[in-house]
Amino acid sequence: MRAILTAAMAIGSSITSANADTPAEKPNEGLMMEQHEKNIEVCTQNLVAIGEAIQTYQKEHGDFPDWLSDLHPRHLAGANTLICPADEEGGKTIFSLNTDPGMPVSYGYQFHPEYRKEKSAQREMYGDVMPLVRCRHHENEDFGCLNLSFSAKVYKSSGVWESRLEDLYGNDAAAITALEDALARHPDDPRFFEVYPQLIRLYTKVGNQQSANVLIERLKSGTTKDLDSYRMLFDVLSRAERYEEMLEVFKEAEQQHPDAEPILWRLAYIYRKLGNTELADVYDRKADPTYELIGKPVPDFSATDLDGNPISLQDYRGKVVLLDFWGVWCGFCINEMPNLKRVYATYKEQGFDIIGVSLDDEASVLRDYIKENALQWRQIYSGERWEEDPLAQQFKITGVPSQWLIDRDGKLITHKARGEKLEGLVVEALKDKPANQ
Repeated sequence: MRAILTAAMAIGSSITSANADTPAEKPNEGLMMEQHEKNIEVCTQNLVAIGEAIQTYQKEHGDFPDWLSDLHPRHLAGANTLICPADEEGGKTIFSLNTDPGMPVSYGYQFHPEYRKEKSAQREMYGDVMPLVRCRHHENEDFGCLNLSFSAKVYKSSGVWESRLEDLYGNDAAAITALEDALARHPDDPRFFEVYPQLIRLYTKVGNQQSANVLIERLKSGTTKDLDSYRMLFDVLSRAERYEEMLEVFKEAEQQHPDAEPILWRLAYIYRKLGNTELADVYDRKADPTYELIGKPVPDFSATDLDGNPISLQDYRGKVVLLDFWGVWCGFCINEMPNLKRVYATYKEQGFDIIGVSLDDEASVLRDYIKENALQWRQIYSGERWEEDPLAQQFKITGVPSQWLIDRDGKLITHKARGEKLEGLVVEALKDKPANQ
């Protein structure tokens, strides 16, 4: 294990040596870089210690721990080992699903009860090089995560490790060999079809287009009967910009799955890439029936907000309202929040308001987030996620964030009021007066 620690520590020290001949930096920049390197060094030590503790735990129990906190104190004496020095939140996770029930933990454990079945299947595909414990607190332009693998190796990777398997195996050739071996062992197992896009990408990267084409044809001819296989084929062909070929494949897919939303919106994408915006719009509407609600009155509702007070859409008539379906556990929702706060602060005095519809299942987590981030608009909360939440069911919400912008007369402007376009839509909507004025 000492050799592992020596190799792992090189991750932090390599940054210093790589920059040894660079021009002198400003003092504060130099201090920040020094602290960044020190954090990586300490975090690497933590991951190595966690790896040793997991191995000891396995010898004693014959299995992995359910949570990293199970290692403390018997196998991991210092609780601070579970806190990354770059973690400004001290082990408090945004996503409730990943919250260790035993103690604050900075590290993302990939084998806790909710993930174990999925990760066990992935381990069959990728082997023990795949991440077991991950740290996202050093994310920068160089890498997204620091990882501890099942085989106790510490290495850097992108945030989505499946997108760059060469990070796991060390180089392109080793990744190709490993994936080829996995497919050879399980040639007809649908669980292994997700290997195809990455193997095709790697073949293309090293210039082996012949092998890439063989796999593409295999996908097209033998494995394109279910939606997951079509998804993979779409990813492969879109990377290669083979849109005419994609159109042929997905017109066939539409015959097999005529009402499948994933097929319909991919056809919209393909037609748009081919310059046929008219058909692209047709398929957008087929894929998402809520498009038909644009310009029509949004159904009213009666609900209870987080404080137990009644709330309805009718209460907001005369204002431009953003109905925001979201959850604290949703990373994309959290990324949207600074923009929502800015637009709200800028236009609230001009008649703009927000109604949050939280699809969280823990009121305490929601309240903590609202308090810490000073959210000023009201929140509707039922304690259910979208499968059971009454408003999510009423509005047919299948994913979050989902942001419905409603005009002063209660009519839907758009159900995709996200990102940069939100402010412009709000500005335009505020120009219009209610019909009864």
